[in-house]
Amino acid sequence: MEQNQETKTERLTNGALKPLIIKLAIPSIVSMLISTFYNMADTFFVGQLQNTSATGAVGVVLPVMTLIQAFGYFFGHGSGNFISRKLGEGHEEHAQFMASTGFFCAVAFSVVLAAAGLIFRRLLLPVLGATDTIFPYAEQYMSVILFGAPVMVGSIVMNNQMRFQGNAYYSMFGIAAGGILNIALDPLFIFTFKMGITGAAVATVVSQAISFIILLIALEKSDCIKLRFKRFRFNRSLFLSILRGGTPSLCRQGINSVASACFNAVAGNYGDPAIAAMSIVTKITGFASAALIGFGQGFQPVCGYSYGAKKYRRVYDAFFFCVKVCFFFLLALSAAAFFLSPQLITLFQKNDPEVIELGSRMLQAQLISFSLMSYVIVSNMMLQTIGMALRASLLALSRQGLVLIPVLFLLNTLFHLDGLIWAQTVSDIISLFVAVAVTVRVLRCFARDRDLHAPADDL
Repeated sequence: MEQNQETKTERLTNGALKPLIIKLAIPSIVSMLISTFYNMADTFFVGQLQNTSATGAVGVVLPVMTLIQAFGYFFGHGSGNFISRKLGEGHEEHAQFMASTGFFCAVAFSVVLAAAGLIFRRLLLPVLGATDTIFPYAEQYMSVILFGAPVMVGSIVMNNQMRFQGNAYYSMFGIAAGGILNIALDPLFIFTFKMGITGAAVATVVSQAISFIILLIALEKSDCIKLRFKRFRFNRSLFLSILRGGTPSLCRQGINSVASACFNAVAGNYGDPAIAAMSIVTKITGFASAALIGFGQGFQPVCGYSYGAKKYRRVYDAFFFCVKVCFFFLLALSAAAFFLSPQLITLFQKNDPEVIELGSRMLQAQLISFSLMSYVIVSNMMLQTIGMALRASLLALSRQGLVLIPVLFLLNTLFHLDGLIWAQTVSDIISLFVAVAVTVRVLRCFARDRDLHAPADDL
């Protein structure tokens, strides 16, 4: 293990930068894309039921799934960032304690979260935007999804811990198997077993459970740090490190949950077709965002190890390489999707012309500013990985929270449905300026190959 770790550290701190990032990014991209299939597949197959309310129900429950994932990323990134930095510094024992502490804390917390959701689900669903017609479908779907929270969170933590140790290929297989299985099980449970929207949720939970088992086996067979309960520590320093490293992810994912609920609440003023259209657009843009995040995740192990080894110029070069690649990729993807918007919406809901028309307009508006997210997302990942939790959290909150939510309600008040359609675009443009403002000093220091010479959270 020690010799393998030394080899890995040498590769991540001194290996050829661009090929290394691409090699690490490919399995992360695949994992992220396939993980988005869980909810995309549900939306697609539920849409075949020719029931706009059922399609809208999947969108209404999306904030709950996003929140579950947010806590998975909180513990996964919080522990993973610490692990990569400590391994870069040569402190393997500290990394071992963090791996087990982060994982077991995550699973225990997710059990409490699932129980609370099940108890208060009838009170929660109207807040999430469920109309009277959507409510019964959303309750069926949400009740089953919550039972899968522990394995969903546990899978995310293992996936990220392996990735931060430079073993993204191992984590990819577990995620890929779960995503592919979900696509196969959805039509089986929904149509063959005639379970409807409940079948979609059951397929998702079963797929997540199998993915959890595969990831656990992959972790044992890899050269990554193994999870052992005897290494769990009630240690204030470890908990604070998880909090510092994971809070930006919790903010980023958690605020997505809040933003989705706000979008559903505003869209509900224009009927179930508007909620269904927003749900579909969220899945499509989320799929493209997954590719961006996956590429950024290829950057994070290099960033963490290099920062721990005090190779600051290497962090700077890696950052801008990722921003350039992601920007041009998203620009090309957005241009193609802009002209194919009606066809993309029709894939998910072909029986409701109003959903197709609204969804096309929403998607085209969001695609105009979509490529700008390359700088925002990679900036957030860099700040989080090097331990600058306050800046990273501020940036994570800006796009979908501090900026989007007030913009959404303001534009909806002024321009009604058009305000809803253009809110995300305006928010993306403002968020880019926020990202530049919070990263400029950090990048200047790294460009000169110098440390920041300031407390980690100093703005």
